[in-house]
Amino acid sequence: MERQQFQKLINWKNSKDRKPLIIRGARQVGKTWLMQEFGKREYMQTVYINFESSKSLRSLFENDYNIQRIITALEIETDIQINSENTLIIFDEIQECDGAITSLKYFCENAPQYHVIAAGSLLGVALHSNISFPVGKVDFLDLYPLTFSEFLLAMNKKSLFDLLMSKDWEMITGFKSKFIELLRQYYFIGGMPEVVFSFSKENNFNKVREIQNRILNSYEQDFSKHAPIELVPRIRMIWNSIPAQLAKENRKFMYGLLKQGARAKEFEMAMAWLIDSGLIYKVNRCSKPAIPLIAYMDNSAFKIYILDVGLLAAIGNIDVKTIINGNQIFQEFKGAITEQFVLQQLKSIEELPIYYWSTEKSTAEIDFLVQHSDSVIPMEVKAEENLKAKSLKYFNQKYKMPISIRTSMADYRIDEWLTNLPLYAIENYWK
Repeated sequence: MERQQFQKLINWKNSKDRKPLIIRGARQVGKTWLMQEFGKREYMQTVYINFESSKSLRSLFENDYNIQRIITALEIETDIQINSENTLIIFDEIQECDGAITSLKYFCENAPQYHVIAAGSLLGVALHSNISFPVGKVDFLDLYPLTFSEFLLAMNKKSLFDLLMSKDWEMITGFKSKFIELLRQYYFIGGMPEVVFSFSKENNFNKVREIQNRILNSYEQDFSKHAPIELVPRIRMIWNSIPAQLAKENRKFMYGLLKQGARAKEFEMAMAWLIDSGLIYKVNRCSKPAIPLIAYMDNSAFKIYILDVGLLAAIGNIDVKTIINGNQIFQEFKGAITEQFVLQQLKSIEELPIYYWSTEKSTAEIDFLVQHSDSVIPMEVKAEENLKAKSLKYFNQKYKMPISIRTSMADYRIDEWLTNLPLYAIENYWK
């Protein structure tokens, strides 16, 4: 399995001002595999420490942060002689050892010759506690579920991957039926590495759903195990409401769907926990399409998405035939699945702020606003080939946007102010 972040790891390794690297991402998006595979391919040896299982090493970081002392202890623990030039040091589940997180500062300041990578399943949550975090002393890399293009590679469709990357739209259109077939498979399978790997080997949709349900169960267990006990019921209420939130024509998050009389203040900590854990994405409304978008952000209006489209399908218990072949009673939620897919692909692109726009009374809405280079680009999402874009037309007339995108199953073409972009090419358009 190939991950596009692998090249960024190589760039990090070769950087002259390299700092210890923290890989951020939700549980089971492939952080451990990526670190170990990187060590296997790029270094002569790898020292792998998992602080969840190597509890005896936690005390090593309680007394002081003498790097030579730490290196010696790691050598004794793993029986590997650490050479700074050819050894990768991996600290996995680092949130289980506060001192190990703090030690990254001293690796950066006193021993920058060592190659150190760290990751943790709930690291985002841990970093918002009282841990002494090495601000400015670490690099970051974000890891998400496999994108559609990574899914193509995992399915041994490298020729289709290369074609997408070429942006030869005429030839891409000639093979659109293949792209659409694989895209609908992706809607069901999603991008969780274990799920994709299983399907690539067994081609079994039932096994896919079995693994997805197991992942969802592990997330539910994390709520009880890692979240403050008083937040757990509210975390579950937000998590379980996501399909209902996205099923609405106006997908703005409504606290009233959680319980009657619910208010933002009583749920804000639970919402923050889910965001910090990487399990949900929050997309805020912007009042106008101006740079920087964050200056026009409306904190009171937002949409919530889950981390993976396949998991969304699993939460909704949507059958594979319904997604791949279509079903009349599935029409409304098909839009939610499609919008989830688009957001997921956009999230994988670095430095791409993502918002949405609507009028004050929500009479018109643009699904996504992205800030790209020196432009703000509105995007309207359509599940099939419905090319009516009333909101986008209104928005363009109001703000005179130089570029507007409508994404659907229709072919690529440019019509004056409007670019029609196939859904399966969303990710590649920005590269």
